[in-house]
Amino acid sequence: QVQLVESGGGLVQLGTSLTLSCEVSGFTVDSLAIGWFRQAPGKEREGVSSISSADGTPYYSDSVKGRFTISRDNAKNTVYLQMNNLNPEDTAVYYCNAYPYFDSWGQGTQVTVST
Repeated sequence: QVQLVESGGGLVQLGTSLTLSCEVSGFTVDSLAIGWFRQAPGKEREGVSSISSADGTPYYSDSVKGRFTISRDNAKNTVYLQMNNLNPEDTAVYYCNAYPYFDSWGQGTQVTVST
């Protein structure tokens, strides 16, 4: 059974940092490309970052590039998203997922950045 469970969200002040975790079961994190996505109020879900299965090469959307860092721990079978210099535009529910499981999404974790 495939499961991806997000955690680590919360309420933070702008300019601060937060790290999200995606604990994976049912497959290893180095076998599939895994991505972080977010959905803000009134907006569609968008891709934020991803990490390749082959060599762990990271990719970032323009809005977070230079501020966010994606990484994985193979031993813990977990993918992380370190978010720095957060701003109110980062407020959203954050999800992790992998192909071919995009027809199923978990509860995500809420990140709220206050001014």
